[in-house]
Amino acid sequence: MGSLFRGPLKVTDWAALPAVQAPGAKGTASARTVDAGEVRLRIVEFAPGYVADHWCHRGHAVYVLEGALVVELKMGGEVRLEAGMGFTGGGDLDNPHRGRAPEGAKVLIVD
Repeated sequence: MGSLFRGPLKVTDWAALPAVQAPGAKGTASARTVDAGEVRLRIVEFAPGYVADHWCHRGHAVYVLEGALVVELKMGGEVRLEAGMGFTGGGDLDNPHRGRAPEGAKVLIVD
């Protein structure tokens, strides 16, 4: 199995990274991002009531740190992820996904 991360150890102080605000269809999200070569790591905080403004075709590894994230599939169905849960995958051109956070959520996303 190959490694996604090459090179020397790099320490990240997540609290020191700028938080970039992005509006959703409803609510806002705030993301702190680290680009690590071919991989992007993000800690994203979704405000209560957040609904994504687009359907996503990209694959991710997602871990819910706080709150709950609901992942909707365009072709129907959804899954609710509570703190301590996550998913991998989602890179499906035929069945994209989007997130919403009725009560708010803080998640780690790797893509």
